[in-house]
Amino acid sequence: MERVVGRIGRAHGLRGEVTVEVRTDVPEERFVPGAVFVTDPAAAGPLTLADVHEHSGTLLLRFEQSTDRTSAEGLRGVMLLVSTPASDEDDAWYEDELVGLRVRSPQGEDLGEVARLDTGGAQDLLVVRRADGPNVLVPFVHALVPEVDVPGGFVVVDPPGGLFDPENAIEDQR
Repeated sequence: MERVVGRIGRAHGLRGEVTVEVRTDVPEERFVPGAVFVTDPAAAGPLTLADVHEHSGTLLLRFEQSTDRTSAEGLRGVMLLVSTPASDEDDAWYEDELVGLRVRSPQGEDLGEVARLDTGGAQDLLVVRRADGPNVLVPFVHALVPEVDVPGGFVVVDPPGGLFDPENAIEDQR
């Protein structure tokens, strides 16, 4: 199965480097020179990683197929994918496994569905699309998300009081 491990951001410099929004827990294993990525959209790839380094806390990548700023700018927004087996960890999921799952309260009340997983910051956030309003951000921690049942098609969210109130919803910027 192909899994998203990153999304290409803006061009950096003049030699074809790009920033990357990391979507893997093991960037040091995924982003190594010589790694080949399938892309979405497919027409952008495959891409072979020529160089990787960090600059001011941002991971920078240069692909063999991107040698100047113009070609790097053309890659913005491209998703980087790798073939991986399903995770064998009990508490590890890929974004594509979570998106579309129904979100339930511990009492079984339907709260919406997982729209996406935002990574980075202090912890990952489940973006829950509510049927009756804007999205809600839920920290993806065991205390608030005690159960993830991918085969069953749902996650249980035990929100603190008020988390799903309309004033705590967000306008989706994506």
